[in-house]
Amino acid sequence: MNSKLLFLLPLLVLFTTNLNAQSLRLKIENESKKPIANASISSNNKIIATTNLSGEASILNTQIENKTILISAQNYQSLSYTFSNLEEQSTITLVLNEENQLQEVVITAGRKQENIATIPSSVTIMNQKEIQQQSSINSNLSSILGNVIPGLGTATNKATNSGQTLRGRQVLVLIDGIPQSTPLMNGSRDIRAIDANAIERIEVIKGATSIYGNGSGGGIINYITKKSPLNNSFGGVTTVGTTFNPLNSKETFGYRISQFFNGRKDKFSYVLGGSYDYTGLQRDAKGVPLGQTDGLSNSHQANAFVKLGYDMDENTNFSVVYNFYGSTQKAKYISQAGVYGQTPTIGVRGTEPGKEAGTPYNHNFMFTFSKNNLFKTTQLDVSAYLNSFQSMNRYVTAGTAWFGPGQTMINSNKNGTRINLNTPFTIASLPSEITYGIDVLNDVTYQDLVDGCVYIPKMDMLNIAPYAQLKMDVLENLIFKGGIRYENATVRVKDYNTIATGANNAGSIFVEGGKIPYNATMFNAGLRFNKYEVFNPFVSFSQAFAINELGRILRRANENTIASLETDPIITNNYEAGFSSKFYNFNLTAAYYISTSKLGANLVDVGGYLVAQREPEKVKGYEITLDYRFSNKLNLGGSYSYVEGKAEFDDGSTVYLNGSRIAPPKATGFVTYKPTSDWNLQLSWVNTGSRDRFALNSNGRYNNSEGPILTVNLVNFAGSYSFNENWSLNLGVENLLNNYYYPTVSQYRALAAEYVVGNGMTTSLNLRYKF
Repeated sequence: MNSKLLFLLPLLVLFTTNLNAQSLRLKIENESKKPIANASISSNNKIIATTNLSGEASILNTQIENKTILISAQNYQSLSYTFSNLEEQSTITLVLNEENQLQEVVITAGRKQENIATIPSSVTIMNQKEIQQQSSINSNLSSILGNVIPGLGTATNKATNSGQTLRGRQVLVLIDGIPQSTPLMNGSRDIRAIDANAIERIEVIKGATSIYGNGSGGGIINYITKKSPLNNSFGGVTTVGTTFNPLNSKETFGYRISQFFNGRKDKFSYVLGGSYDYTGLQRDAKGVPLGQTDGLSNSHQANAFVKLGYDMDENTNFSVVYNFYGSTQKAKYISQAGVYGQTPTIGVRGTEPGKEAGTPYNHNFMFTFSKNNLFKTTQLDVSAYLNSFQSMNRYVTAGTAWFGPGQTMINSNKNGTRINLNTPFTIASLPSEITYGIDVLNDVTYQDLVDGCVYIPKMDMLNIAPYAQLKMDVLENLIFKGGIRYENATVRVKDYNTIATGANNAGSIFVEGGKIPYNATMFNAGLRFNKYEVFNPFVSFSQAFAINELGRILRRANENTIASLETDPIITNNYEAGFSSKFYNFNLTAAYYISTSKLGANLVDVGGYLVAQREPEKVKGYEITLDYRFSNKLNLGGSYSYVEGKAEFDDGSTVYLNGSRIAPPKATGFVTYKPTSDWNLQLSWVNTGSRDRFALNSNGRYNNSEGPILTVNLVNFAGSYSFNENWSLNLGVENLLNNYYYPTVSQYRALAAEYVVGNGMTTSLNLRYKF
């Protein structure tokens, strides 16, 4: 018996030694050497381990394919690590860096995951940390984006985002790819279409692009909603807070509550949540209530969000998303008109007649099916979506576009299907891929008065658009991307009468309806050379298709048939060159662009009415961003963007595009300081420059949207303190110096009713619990 034990003992030792050698222990931590819990470790797209609270995980060597693993964690850059010799390593520590925009993965530009360094166009990404930081200053998405995104106009401090264009043209707003904008009749309520707490990241693609269809002449803003965890877990975030004017606090108190849950159980995943936000009375720097023309005082905002997912196998999954958003104003103050250029319109006690203005509802529903091994290497994504949206304009006692008082509302109902495929392949040993598919969209948009009168007739558009995008490495590190999209759209309009402009139906004419066909082929092509981080240049050409402001053309019809009206689409051509540069801790991006169109939609004042001007347009500008990281504690950065545009008449004369299209130059700056790992402090600055392009009219006044714009400087503060891993406190101060100013929209509109001062100092205090 003893001899048998002596014989088996060496075998047992050898087996134990081999077993230990097959086990590998990983420790994942951040730059501050703090452990990162719940980091996912995967190999060949299979999750093989998850780190514990100490940031540690054990994996078997046999689980690692091709000696490579991928570590990913929320709010950190993913890290791919290849082992040189698995047998010789038993313990290893890996460091994840916080998210960096230049190394982000973006899905909007090419309808699939792409590294931002391979895309030949200008892209700006806001990650969840940046969204949270900016929303602690102001939870209004128009303000968040206007303060951060180069080329986008600053916020209006109103319920609408009128005039907040991107590079001088209209922007298409999406939620997970579902269109929120109403280009057939632009109601300018699309940027405020979801609550910031429901968003994982925001992707802004600048310049003309038809990749998602109608209305993206200036670019795309895509809100990517929160995602569920990759591993079995349950967690959530609770936020409660308040806002108020600390210098003139009477009636200014608002409140905010938000609750989101997320989790995964085997193949089933979910994100559930919602938020409710009330904004109190807004006062200017002198404590005077703001005028309430499309104001935000006493407004209520609600959001409900559900995302359910199921993994049928490791290559196949489907998900269902529903999002509800509503924002309406229960006004306790009404406007007392001032005099443009002299005295502001202010708020006085009173009740607005009519229904509550704002966005009564915005429903979004989407079902998505994905399979990443169709025909072995082809990825298939199929999405079907519904969007039902209503915006309510304020009641007016005397309409300028119709006879008598009234209140209009825009209704838009969209449903669509997107089939998208991506197939990688090689040409002469050159890595390549093709993305192709078809989009089908039905958009029904109309605008009525609440009493039932037709203001803009129902426009029923069916758009079928096949497309293909090729991406290939034409040389090592030289990436070509080009594509084609065919727009085949038909808008159906029934017979209608234009709205009366005088008593006894005076001014109304009968218009015979019919079909308006639209056919156009859009192209794009670009090159990017990404061998060197110090200089990563690109050049591109892209086109966009837009049936823009068709509603305004129909409502001001002066012919008896639709066929007699100028309803041709706007085809935008965008030429761009730019680069990104990273040198040690210094990041720099720059881009110059020219945007042209043979037809325009500049809204000009004709006899007191805003009419779409169809003359050719040329817009050009440039953008620069930079930041320098002095250390893990101190970061400094900023941006500058400039845009200008003109329309050209048949005789060769030109006229500047007005303020509703062209924003003044914008500069931003920030300093972020982290004295310890628990503190995060940021001071930011937003400057909107001057723009004075127009003369007084024959009546000694400025035409609508042609008023001069004076420089505005605003300073904001955002700070957070983490008590522990679960609890944190966030403090935001908007207009820290309590400047007395007029927002750009109040200046360029040149209307007494909209000559409203901006918000005075406003403080937000939020307590956050993450579990």
